[in-house]
Order: sequence, then C-alpha cells, then structure tokens
Amino acid sequence: MQFSAKQLFDRVTGVVFAVMLLFLTIGIIMGTGHLFLLLFEMARTGAITKGYLDIISEVLSLFVLIELSRSLAEYFRVNRLRLTFIVDAAIVFVLREIMIELFEHKLVVDRTYALSALLFVLGALRIGSVLVYQRGQIIGLRNGDGND
Repeated sequence: MQFSAKQLFDRVTGVVFAVMLLFLTIGIIMGTGHLFLLLFEMARTGAITKGYLDIISEVLSLFVLIELSRSLAEYFRVNRLRLTFIVDAAIVFVLREIMIELFEHKLVVDRTYALSALLFVLGALRIGSVLVYQRGQIIGLRNGDGND
C-alpha cells in the first residue's frame, strides 16, 4: 500500500464534511424542535405578533441550514461542492435578512439598496452557474460522455 497525499486529503476532507453534515443535521433537528416550542409558547401566551416574527425568523434560518446540508450531501455524491447549492443558501440568507427587517419595520433605505445589489449579483451568479452546468452537460452528450 502506497502513501498518497491525495488519498489522505480526500479522506480527511470526507471526514470533515461528514462531521459538518452531522452538526448541520443536529442543528436542523434542534431548530425544528425549537420551532414547535415557539408555536406552543405563542399559543399559550397569545402573543401572536411577536411569536409570528420569531417563527418566521426560525423557519428562514432552517431554510439556510437545509440549503447548506444539501451542498454537503452533494459533495459525497460527486466529490465536489456545487456552486448552485451554496449560492442558493446565500440567496435564502439574504432574503431572510430582508424579510426579518421588513416584518420588524426596521428596513433602512441604504441597507435595502445594498442587500438588493447583493441579491442581484447572487441571482446572476446562480443563473450563470446553471447555464454553465447545462452547457457542460450538452457538450458531454455530444462527445458521447453521457450516462445513457
């Protein structure tokens, strides 16, 4: 058995990503449990408005965790990180911030412009990555590299 730096790197990277995926999964489970606790607390106290804002914030945070988990799970399938999943998580995070500020009536004009510009760039990056991926699939099919 020969020592290979690439094999060692691949194994260490796989273990690190597996641990990260485990922690994200635990975080999703805990976040879902916390979401139910918030719902029960909201029903018990009758503070609908404050509870509603907390629930929206928690749900959007769970969406970010789920998108990051999808990115790590995809790594185990193809041994590389897909840009689309990471950009999706970033888009969801920016939308989360905008929605939270909107619901709390704390939306500042300068910050709105900055987040809108960031959202535009992330959207363009997402569209571009999908187009490049589809182009690579078409070229692969033309060259007979498809998995027919």
